[in-house]
Amino acid sequence: MQGLQNKVAIVTGASRGIGLGIAQRLVEEGARVCVTARKPEALAEAVDALGGPEHAIAVAGNAADPGHRAEAVARTIETFGSVDLLVNNTGINPVYGPLVDIDLDAARKIVDTNVVAALAWVQEVHRAWMAEHGGAIVNVASVGGVKPAPGIAMYGASKAMLISITESLAVELGPDVRVNAVAPAVVKTRFASALYEGREEEVAAAYPLRRLGVPEDIGSVVAFLLSADAGWLTGQTLVVDGGLTLTGGV
Repeated sequence: MQGLQNKVAIVTGASRGIGLGIAQRLVEEGARVCVTARKPEALAEAVDALGGPEHAIAVAGNAADPGHRAEAVARTIETFGSVDLLVNNTGINPVYGPLVDIDLDAARKIVDTNVVAALAWVQEVHRAWMAEHGGAIVNVASVGGVKPAPGIAMYGASKAMLISITESLAVELGPDVRVNAVAPAVVKTRFASALYEGREEEVAAAYPLRRLGVPEDIGSVVAFLLSADAGWLTGQTLVVDGGLTLTGGV
């Protein structure tokens, strides 16, 4: 891919799963990365998997904490000299069930983490680096943000909001900063395990490609969107779902 060699990225929620898969692909394409998540031990393992401190650093903290965001951006610039790329991957879904019964405090927490914190990361990197130097951003949304997702509707609503924010930011920050999103279906991670564990074959049968996603599937698409190969793409949401939405499913 063009344009990732020697670039510097922050990938949030990247100690495992989709976030780590994205970080691994960026490193493979020549970027250096700062990975964030809450647990220092898991982040240390992620840095080792990414090739050590020459390729990656880690900053532990809560994505919704302003101090954590400021520290991560400052340390990234101090260590690697820039912050050219941002991947907002952090997301939570602590509840399952119909919207009419959802605990409203849980609903607020979902929006605060999945949407407000993502916007705050954009503000932080833009003020610190991208406003002057440009860059590229990818927000990790969900097919639940494209179509109704029974049982996880609040999560889906937050991802729909993230898609809308992606479009607005693309207009506001162009031409120097590109902002896109990806909307994965079920990817085989701990986060999504309740959606397929014990019945993976049954769940995968609804997908035209007859399999669930893996983190590498998302990492390759995100790397493309961040690269110069996607230089005329902004404000777009690429659905990465093995064809699931074509069948009417989510």
